[in-house]
Amino acid sequence: MTLDQETVDFLAAQLELAEHQKKPITKITDRYPNLDWDDAYAIQTALRFRKSESGVKIAGLKAGLTSKAKMKQMKVEEPVFGFLCDYGAYTTGSVIPLKNYIAPRVEAEIAFITGSEIAGPIQDIEEVLPSLKFMTPGIEILDSRYQNFQFDLVSVVADNTSAAGFVVGDCLLAPTALDLVGLKVVVEKNGRVIEEGTGAAVLGHPVESVVMLANNLGRRGEVIPAETFIMTGGITAATAVEKGDNICAVFEDIGSLSVKFE
Repeated sequence: MTLDQETVDFLAAQLELAEHQKKPITKITDRYPNLDWDDAYAIQTALRFRKSESGVKIAGLKAGLTSKAKMKQMKVEEPVFGFLCDYGAYTTGSVIPLKNYIAPRVEAEIAFITGSEIAGPIQDIEEVLPSLKFMTPGIEILDSRYQNFQFDLVSVVADNTSAAGFVVGDCLLAPTALDLVGLKVVVEKNGRVIEEGTGAAVLGHPVESVVMLANNLGRRGEVIPAETFIMTGGITAATAVEKGDNICAVFEDIGSLSVKFE
């Protein structure tokens, strides 16, 4: 770690202010080019602490950069991880105020709810499956606090992996009820198909995202608690949204989620 705690707290405060004011800042590595992974997660932890202290409830955890091809391109061995806040939660059919964001994007994801605590180190998905109580389809809303959505990996980790919101329905299924790898997903914008994918896009198997999350937390002395909501990463590419856009994510054999941005 290269930053002292005072600097970590200062940068967390800057990111939080950018989110509140909807005024993006330059990425942190422009000012601190030696920022490392420990620094990035320390800033994210400080950001989470600030939110909790102000009364925000942590609604869950999330993974990003879960495409194996993207990981190889970016020369990393695991996804990046962040947290979800209660004020970003929406149900299907919601009208979402565009003013809540700087430059929002959406992607379709598979989410899980844990039934028991998960602690790393974990070797494979078979160790995790018994601890997953439900799976449910979701839409994640991303919104970088950096200018023009320009960032590097350590900067995006510090910015809580661009987490901004999420959409869920009322469908809860056993994780073993479906073929999560072959599950087909289509995203429509204003009635036109814009993205398609399957669960295999998430590290080959969406549960692998939970394995890596548990191991990442374990290295920092943390666990995934029981009853934790986890978004596992985008099945589809992130799509920019504008005023008036209707977004619908159709999950084969499950149903669909839809929202409108106004």
